[in-house]
Amino acid sequence: MLDVLAQVEIFAGLSGEELEMLAGSSVSRQYPKNTVIINDGDNADSLYLIDSGRVKVYCSDKNGKEFIMNTLEAGDYFGELALLDDDRRSASVRTMEKCSFRIIYKEDFQRVISEHPNIARILMRNLTRRVRTLTDKVKSLALQDVYGRVTKVLTGLAKPRDDESSFIEERLTQQDIADRVGASREMVARILKDLTIGEYIGFEGRNIVINGKLPASY
Repeated sequence: MLDVLAQVEIFAGLSGEELEMLAGSSVSRQYPKNTVIINDGDNADSLYLIDSGRVKVYCSDKNGKEFIMNTLEAGDYFGELALLDDDRRSASVRTMEKCSFRIIYKEDFQRVISEHPNIARILMRNLTRRVRTLTDKVKSLALQDVYGRVTKVLTGLAKPRDDESSFIEERLTQQDIADRVGASREMVARILKDLTIGEYIGFEGRNIVINGKLPASY
């Protein structure tokens, strides 16, 4: 558990003793595939660390259409703002496969930082950096056209291979990509088709393979 906490961005800089205190205040939970872990608007009372599995972070409009904000896997975390404020959840999270979590509840966290106030100082510093990074990402997405947003999603998910190509382990549908970039499925389909014809991308089963650097513009 200490190894997991040490790799969490918002806990960077904590001492071994401080990490041990946090580990001791956490609990373990497992959830099956397709389980909603938190709902947008829920009371925020806990931080989730992903031990295994993958989740998607999303929001929905009044018609029920989902916009996928992110996908997270083992070593990632969500719900961190719950440790510091009394606001409600700003997004929903659903498991994409069977998942195991370590959960730190706000009440237990506040007890720990009352004994180790340095944890709160480091956490706030790290959260400030995280907010700035997220702001830069939002700004980048806002200034890009649909093609730019699609290629950003593809390259962001791809993992390099030895032959200079990269492979997306997640099996994305055209609708999955459209939900992430805020575009129509038809537009995404056209972009993927053109990238395939140009041999910039290919498919291995239902997985996308990127054959080198994607064009800068459409």
